[in-house]
Amino acid sequence: MQAQQVQRRIIVGVDGSESALTAVRWAAREAVRRRLPLRLVHAFSWPDTRHFGDPGFGFDYQRVLLQAAHEQVSAAADAAAAAAPGVELERQVAAGYPIPMLEGESRRAQLLVLGSRGLGGVTGLLLGSVAVALAAHAACPVVVVRGAEPGDALVQLPVVVGVDGTPNSEAAIAFGFCAADARRVPLIAVHTWWDSVIHPATDLLVDWDAIETQEREVLAERLAGWAEKYPDVQVQRVVAQDRPARRLLEQARGAQLVVVGSRGRGPLSGLFLGSVGHALLHHAPCPVVIVRPGPGNGDE
Repeated sequence: MQAQQVQRRIIVGVDGSESALTAVRWAAREAVRRRLPLRLVHAFSWPDTRHFGDPGFGFDYQRVLLQAAHEQVSAAADAAAAAAPGVELERQVAAGYPIPMLEGESRRAQLLVLGSRGLGGVTGLLLGSVAVALAAHAACPVVVVRGAEPGDALVQLPVVVGVDGTPNSEAAIAFGFCAADARRVPLIAVHTWWDSVIHPATDLLVDWDAIETQEREVLAERLAGWAEKYPDVQVQRVVAQDRPARRLLEQARGAQLVVVGSRGRGPLSGLFLGSVGHALLHHAPCPVVIVRPGPGNGDE
């Protein structure tokens, strides 16, 4: 029972940027869809007020920062309420650094939502540091909100999920099916293979049709159980000889959400965050979900 209570909220990082407000609106609509409270979290650091050349007029930097933080969270709360009337809101303003604070919050969340660009500096949720670190280490799936605000046309677009053919993508598949089912839209499952070690001279000796058949079977095996669990989800399968990031970015142009695991196959799969995740976080035209393997990170 306690473990279920721990995960009953959506967390969104707030830093006063327009990108963060876009993430807040996305997260608010998702919270209403899941019937969960939305927790607005702002982290900031106390400055050293003993600056060189400070005339000592008693200016209270800490009070000003704290007031600004509460104002930013209030603006985020207004944006959330406007985007999703009736959403249940929680607020957290505290001194600290964004990465450890949000990573801690992720331990009691179903989703952690971030903007794609921040204010920078100490408090900004700047993509390339905070978002990438949390995508690799958060205890729940991380959504980085990119692209246009969802209108009537966008919400009818499909969900895309990357499938690498290993158990590492199982949590991402689970999340993709759940998201497509909740939105009542199709799911596009993308599976690619790429062998760069084949010499052009031997290319004609390779039975590419047999390889494609084998890769289609790999995808079918990975999807089989989930398709039975979500029979109402229409699944489109994309199997191609291509680099995964390139094909996923192509499919993401017509999607409302793209979902991938945080690690894939290959020599660098165990490091921080895979190259596919990096490419999507920086270039995808729609929100990106990074799902780490492990309990509680996929099917909700």
